Amino acid sequence: MPRSALDTEEAKHAQMEALRGAGTGALKWGAAAAVLGGLGYTMSPIYRGLTVQFKVYIQMSSMILGGMIGADSRMRRYEQQVRVNRMRARDTAMWQDLVEDEDVPPTATTGSSSSKK
Repeated sequence: MPRSALDTEEAKHAQMEALRGAGTGALKWGAAAAVLGGLGYTMSPIYRGLTVQFKVYIQMSSMILGGMIGADSRMRRYEQQVRVNRMRARDTAMWQDLVEDEDVPPTATTGSSSSKK
């Protein structure tokens, strides 16, 4: 039995989805920042004049922002997928109950017209 809500299997799947989203977002935004940094270095004397520490800060900031955006996006998609799966399971269970109710013969139910005669 899980000790907390974070120990459940569903929470672990959500954590993995967020981690994947953060990784892909950081890679995408980091690559974009590297390309823009390269362009800035070749075209802008202002960017060339910045210190290495500030350039690293700009690169890291873009990767962190990209990681947050990617994790949030992936988590939203995962939450929507979980909602759809739960709704399908609920609908399937409801239909199974309806099918099982229809399989019961009408004479077994109370108050049928044949028992009143």
